[in-house]
Amino acid sequence: MQRPLAASLLTALALLGLAGCSGAAAPEVKDTRAPTVPSGVTATAGSATTVHVMWSAATDDRAVSGYAVYREGRKVKDLPATTLMTDVVGLTPATLHRFTVRARDAAGNVSPPSATVTATTLRAAAEDRTPPTTPAALRATPDGSRAVTLRWSAAEDDTEVTAYDVYQADTRIHTVPGTATTAHVTGLRPGTAYAFTVRARDAAENSSPDSTPADLTTAPSPGAPANTAPTRLTATAAKGEITVTWTPPDTGGPVTHHELHLNGRFATTIIWGTAPPPGRATYTFPVQDPPGTRYTVTLRAKLPDGTWGDLSAPRTVVVR
Repeated sequence: MQRPLAASLLTALALLGLAGCSGAAAPEVKDTRAPTVPSGVTATAGSATTVHVMWSAATDDRAVSGYAVYREGRKVKDLPATTLMTDVVGLTPATLHRFTVRARDAAGNVSPPSATVTATTLRAAAEDRTPPTTPAALRATPDGSRAVTLRWSAAEDDTEVTAYDVYQADTRIHTVPGTATTAHVTGLRPGTAYAFTVRARDAAENSSPDSTPADLTTAPSPGAPANTAPTRLTATAAKGEITVTWTPPDTGGPVTHHELHLNGRFATTIIWGTAPPPGRATYTFPVQDPPGTRYTVTLRAKLPDGTWGDLSAPRTVVVR
C-alpha cells in the first residue's frame, strides 16, 4: 500500500517541478513615463473664426499615440499621432486666443502642456467672394535630406491675403501668415520626389488657384541608391481624357514599362509595343468621372533588373 502513495507523491512533486520549470510569464512593466512636451507650436489666424495650430512631434519611451489641442485651457481637439496640425474653428472674431498642445501615449500618460502660443482672429468683414491671385514664382530649396524651404512672390487680394497654405499631393501640410512669402517644411523622407504648391487665402476663406508646382527630390541616405523616379511630369485634362507627359529616368537602358497611379492607387501599366520613344513620353487615358473630379497622378518606371523604381513627384489634375 506504500508504493501507490509514494508514486502519487512522486507524481505530484514531478508536476510541481514541471510547473516551476515552465515559468509564469513575467508581469508586464507598467508604463508610467509621459511623452515629451510638443515643441515648435505655432498659431496663425486664417480668418475671423479660424486659427491654424501646428507643432513638432513629441517622443515617448514606447510610442506617442496622439495629441490634444487646448484653447484657453480647455481641450478642443483630439488627434492621432500622425497629425501635427489642425484648424480650430468657430472662434470669436477679432479676439486673442491662447493655445497649448499635449502629447499622450497608449497607457494614458499625458505630457505637460506646451508653451502657450497666441493668435488674434481677424475682424469680421462684409461678404467677400473674390479669391486672391495665384502666388507666383514658387521655388524649393532643400535643407538637408528631410526638409525644404519654399519661397514665392506675394499674391494680391481685394481686401487682404491672410494666409498661405502649402499643399503636397493636394493635401495641405503647412500654413504661414499672409505677410510671409517663405515656409520651412520638415518631416520629409530622404531620396524621395516631392511636389509642392501654394495657395493664398483671405479672411473670408477664399483660396486662390494652385501655384505652379515646385519639384524637389531629397538627398538619399548615405549609401542608398540614387532616386529613379520619372521627372518633369505634367498632367492636363481635356473632355473625357487626361494626358500625362514625363521624362523617363536614366537607367542605362530603354525603359519599356511604366506604372500609372491615381490617387495613390495602381491604375494601369503603360507598355510600349515597340521601342520606347526617345526623350519625353506621353500617354493619354479616358476618364468617365464628372467634371471637377480631382486626380493626383504619379508614375514609376520598371528598372533593368525587373524591379519598380521610385514614384515621381505627384501632379494634380481636374477632370473637365
